[in-house]
Amino acid sequence: MFNSILYRFFKRGLAVFQEQEYISFRKRYSIDPSFRFNGKDIQMYGDGDIIAGRDSYIGEYSTWQAAKGYKIIIGNGCRISHNVRCYTQSVIADQDFAKGPINHKSGNVVIEDFVWIGANVFINPGVTIGTNAVVGANAVVTKDVEAFSIVGGVPARLIRKKNIPGVS
Repeated sequence: MFNSILYRFFKRGLAVFQEQEYISFRKRYSIDPSFRFNGKDIQMYGDGDIIAGRDSYIGEYSTWQAAKGYKIIIGNGCRISHNVRCYTQSVIADQDFAKGPINHKSGNVVIEDFVWIGANVFINPGVTIGTNAVVGANAVVTKDVEAFSIVGGVPARLIRKKNIPGVS
């Protein structure tokens, strides 16, 4: 019984801590009041800007990094699953790490309106994901994704365009 009470107390304390962290994200970045943090351990950090639109959400264990001078823009009505990683700056792999300086790739990340991003996706710096696009689970997005496209894989490639009348 004591363990059950202690567990509930600990769990409630963790939830309060998590909510306070999400409140601090709202204060630090431009996050619409209707934007939802769905779950625990979501991280947003960096001296850049993170702009999140209305009626969008992000799943637990996701990490969003906005380096100074760069921004992440999440449009309206976006559905971003759990464990999604998005960075505005990343080390370039094609270099000798033993010799300095280490070179980075940097760029804004733009996720336009009504995008659906599956679980375990990695989004590289400088990528734009077009309106109403779908990024399949476990994809690594290295290039721009056209609007109304469905992409997946490593690296993410076009699977097909959405079959919507009037949209080519």
